[in-house]
Amino acid sequence: MNAYTQDLDRNEANYAMLTPVSFLSRTAYTWPQRTSVIHGSRRYTWRQTYDRSRRLASALVRRGVRSGDTVAVMLANTPEMIEANFGVPMTGAVLNALNTRLDAQAIAFMLEHGEAKVLLTDTEFAPTIRDALSRLKRRPWLIDIADLEGPGGELLGEIDYEALLAEGDPDFEWQPPADEWQAISLNYTSGTTGNPKGVVYHHRGAYLNALSNIIDWGMPRHSVYLWTLPLFHCNGWCFAWTMAANAGVNVCLRRVEAKAIFDAIRDHRVTHYCGAPIVHSLLINAPEEMKRGITHKVSALVAAAAPPAATIEGMERIGFDITHVYGLTETYGPAAICAKHDEWAALSIGERTERNGRQGVRYTAEEAMTVMDPVTMREVPWDGQTMGEVMFRGNITMKGYLKNPTATAEAFAGGWYHTGDLAVMQSDGYVKIRDRSKDVIISGGENVSSLEVEDALYRHPAVAAAAVVAQPDPKWGETPCAFVELKPGAAATEAELIAHCQQLLARFKTPKKVIFGDIPKTSTGKIQKFLLREKVKSVAAIE
Repeated sequence: MNAYTQDLDRNEANYAMLTPVSFLSRTAYTWPQRTSVIHGSRRYTWRQTYDRSRRLASALVRRGVRSGDTVAVMLANTPEMIEANFGVPMTGAVLNALNTRLDAQAIAFMLEHGEAKVLLTDTEFAPTIRDALSRLKRRPWLIDIADLEGPGGELLGEIDYEALLAEGDPDFEWQPPADEWQAISLNYTSGTTGNPKGVVYHHRGAYLNALSNIIDWGMPRHSVYLWTLPLFHCNGWCFAWTMAANAGVNVCLRRVEAKAIFDAIRDHRVTHYCGAPIVHSLLINAPEEMKRGITHKVSALVAAAAPPAATIEGMERIGFDITHVYGLTETYGPAAICAKHDEWAALSIGERTERNGRQGVRYTAEEAMTVMDPVTMREVPWDGQTMGEVMFRGNITMKGYLKNPTATAEAFAGGWYHTGDLAVMQSDGYVKIRDRSKDVIISGGENVSSLEVEDALYRHPAVAAAAVVAQPDPKWGETPCAFVELKPGAAATEAELIAHCQQLLARFKTPKKVIFGDIPKTSTGKIQKFLLREKVKSVAAIE
């Protein structure tokens, strides 16, 4: 013991557990009358959002929700989804935001695996939820949300959301977690190796990444943020918590459509939004009349596969400031950013595009990011040539995979989180991804497992062998391309196999192209996917 530790202990006066819920309470106290959420004709202030979140927490506790329980939500980007990001953690429970694009089988797996005690569901998704519930041994307690901006749908629950809030106390005295390592949310991967894995976030990481978004993007206080990014995706990259810390405005958006986006940007003077390359391409290729009247600066984050040069150049030409970020579900969304340098402004648009398309450097709140040889665990040279695996460590890396100690141990082997992405370190220390070691296809920002698509193809009686790789797509970034060998004497068309897959998979996972013929294999029968990737590139170049 030394002088700096003797009699200098942690206590309630000098130490508090970090939780992003505290951002909401501070902003409601400091700027109670500022607008927090806009959704169609609905407007809420930060005081109202805080009150509604506390009512939700209070009502859930009265209905038996306890610390460590799972509360699942199947919601669009609506005020209720934002409130759930605060109200659920206030109870000590864990928020599980479900991907609304998935099929009933996948949703049922997640509800079962996560042991959801409560499910808040938008009536638009009633058909999927009804099917999913029929597959469960134990049904969660259902709460319906009938959004006036939505298409409507069947009521499945015992109570609707507004009635539930009426049961709650707006002065509910929530408490920070006893330990900031406590789980705050559960987010499922898209099942890149079979069933999806449940990624667990903690309060500390959510708090730090929410602030990192502000710092690394340089967001001014009271920014106006448009929800083009699904809130179910990595908890919206922590931006529900970010906007509370920022005391800004959440502009909700149920569907990603060019006119709706440009109208919102113009009407509400949106300053920031996020999305996969497909969102930006949608705006670039929109009719010119939709873009008129936007004279203020708009900043955008782009993630998923490295954005095509056409996307970066296109956004610059319409006057939007685009920044590339990189991360995974396991890193709370973005954990790296292509931090810009003033000198880049003097470069040609092509040179700027090359620099801005890199995965870059670690986020402020992430402790380390590098490229290492996964066997020796040594950092690769900064030569732009030597490939290794991108790895992270620090406070914005997941707790681990729920009920999957083997996968957790593999992911954290050697004291680093292994992303499975292959990259080089460039001479300035910026990371540039070259390939994906796990054959994950990123289509419209969603992960698609090649193994899952191959499994669907193998279920067709005419298929003898199948292999799926990514093919470049100007709209989605990447889409699945299937190579198929048919059984002797069997017949099948491209349209038939695609329709077959659509019966088994979510639509975004189905192949967009099927190529018939012999599939190259090693002497031991292993499919040589690198040759298939080259073939896809050749076909794309010809087309």
